[in-house]
Amino acid sequence: MKNWITPEWPSPANVRALFTTRQGGVSQDVEGKYAGLNLGDHVEDDHALVQQNRQLLRNYLPSDPCWLKQIHGSRFVWVDALKSEHHDFEADAALSRTQGVVCAVLVADCLPILLCNRGGSIVGAIHAGWRGLASGVIENAVYGMNCRTSDVIAWLGPAISNQYFEVGEEVRDTFVNQDDQSSLAFFASTDTGKWFADIFMLAKQRLVNLGINQIYGGGECTYSNPSQFYSYRRDKRTGRMAALIWLSALNV
Repeated sequence: MKNWITPEWPSPANVRALFTTRQGGVSQDVEGKYAGLNLGDHVEDDHALVQQNRQLLRNYLPSDPCWLKQIHGSRFVWVDALKSEHHDFEADAALSRTQGVVCAVLVADCLPILLCNRGGSIVGAIHAGWRGLASGVIENAVYGMNCRTSDVIAWLGPAISNQYFEVGEEVRDTFVNQDDQSSLAFFASTDTGKWFADIFMLAKQRLVNLGINQIYGGGECTYSNPSQFYSYRRDKRTGRMAALIWLSALNV
């Protein structure tokens, strides 16, 4: 099943991470919207097939991922203490200090961000759509790590590119009212009152403002590559990929 993307970043040796694609799974439907490795159990795909996909992924992980109930908000949770409760955690970012606990977020155009510190003692995963970015999900998760931001390393996974991410004036205003430099991440559309947004730039700006300069990845577009990625903007009814990160023993 190893059709995933391995982040290229200078993470410590005990930090493991991957980003799944839609390839290698068992989901199937008449229109092909979910076909492949759909890991989202909330998108009207056959539940049994989603569970099979999750089991295929589980074979390569140290434990079941800590799936979140994502709400496009700004809340983060430490999944270490909650792991034993076996339910979805309502949040859009997960943090862990515990070896073998897998932080995970599901995406299909929103930006997945993986975090770790240089000491290899903390990892995190963030689901960052425009609403989450604007409401401070990156800032909350980074502050939650409670370490020097200069020690934080970030990786930006595949997301919708600015060429396809058209938003309204109110979205641009939300960001620009918070930070003038956000205007650089918006490009006027031919449609009056519409803008194309660069979600990668918006995330990088916020990371840099926090003092994080070790930023990797970014730029790979989910919308324009239907054979590799699910995309909500492109297909509406579609599956979800996962970004996952965990702490591992060095000899594993």
